[in-house]
Amino acid sequence: MRGRPNRQPNLFVQINLEELVPADHPLRPIKRMADEALAAMNRTFAAAYCPAERGGRPSIPPERLLKSLVLMSLYTVRSERALCERITFDMLFRWFLDMTPDEPCFDHSVLSVNRERLDRLDITKKFSDRIVMMAMDEGLLSQDHFSIDGSLLQSHASLKSLKRIERDRAAAQEHDDGPDGSGGKVGNPWVDFRGQKRGNKTHRSVTDPQARLYTKTTGVAYLQHSMHVLMENRHGIGVDIRVGKADGHAERKCCLRMLAGVKRRLGIEPATLGADKGYDTEDFVKALEDRHIEPHAACKSAKELDVPGEDDDGAWARWFNQQRMGERPFELSQRKRKLTEEIFGWLKQVGGLRRARLVGRWKLQQLADIALGTLNLIRMSKLLAT
Repeated sequence: MRGRPNRQPNLFVQINLEELVPADHPLRPIKRMADEALAAMNRTFAAAYCPAERGGRPSIPPERLLKSLVLMSLYTVRSERALCERITFDMLFRWFLDMTPDEPCFDHSVLSVNRERLDRLDITKKFSDRIVMMAMDEGLLSQDHFSIDGSLLQSHASLKSLKRIERDRAAAQEHDDGPDGSGGKVGNPWVDFRGQKRGNKTHRSVTDPQARLYTKTTGVAYLQHSMHVLMENRHGIGVDIRVGKADGHAERKCCLRMLAGVKRRLGIEPATLGADKGYDTEDFVKALEDRHIEPHAACKSAKELDVPGEDDDGAWARWFNQQRMGERPFELSQRKRKLTEEIFGWLKQVGGLRRARLVGRWKLQQLADIALGTLNLIRMSKLLAT
């Protein structure tokens, strides 16, 4: 007998989301560890919101907001609006966020409004640090051997947004208003830079003023931010991430800041630090030795350096770094540091950090913290399952 679809909707439907999700679903250990990390941040959340005794109104739970950002990185959702649409009909997302099937989803503007609240108490960084501390408690983290690397995060702004920093006011007014006084800003007008030399000293993006023209190759320079990851060498877990200015000095400056940050927040003091040729400078290697960290930076040239003068501490530090090239620990650090490329690959292809969708470095830092914490949750769930 041929079956016929029943188009009469049921008056009442009973759904148990816990039974809908399979017991071996990969999101289950990620949800468990995320809930554990968020439960340890209860005091931080209490300080971020006004208590009811002082007239505070009920808000969207901050745990739900952070877990929704985890889903955004995990499933490569392109925007907050698309995320809320997905939560509306996806029962798996509702289960992950501890929402009932009939509970209305929060508006996408809630995520935008709460960015300043998250930044004020550095909540996304504390969430990422809490996940790293959980990895330390499980014995998944190396306490001695670490690696550092940097990459580029393309800005949300277009090259058309570049304007001269200093120009004549009359010429600027004519450019803004147009020769006919019609405004000149309708649609997406064509900008001809032919014959002009654009640079960071003469031009600045009006859309993203913190972005800089930069490239690591000989190709076209785009508006970029820099992105840096400090990784432990045992299982390739990212310990810290920082978004900074895109220039030739950002890698070394951000590395020293991250080393100071993880020592202050997590009590981590590396014994060795692997790096590529971009970190082989006298001032950086000397700064690592001052912190009692043995540098394992790839040398810029295979030619052996000359023995430096007695008073040049930076040259001595770089010379000693080159002498370690043939040693076993140096070779292991160079081999392990390539795992940072896997982190950057996931952050860009899955985590949504290939090109920025927000303007403002502090906003990008929040997305980077959540994306790195999500990747660490994935790796920890697989490591603890074995």
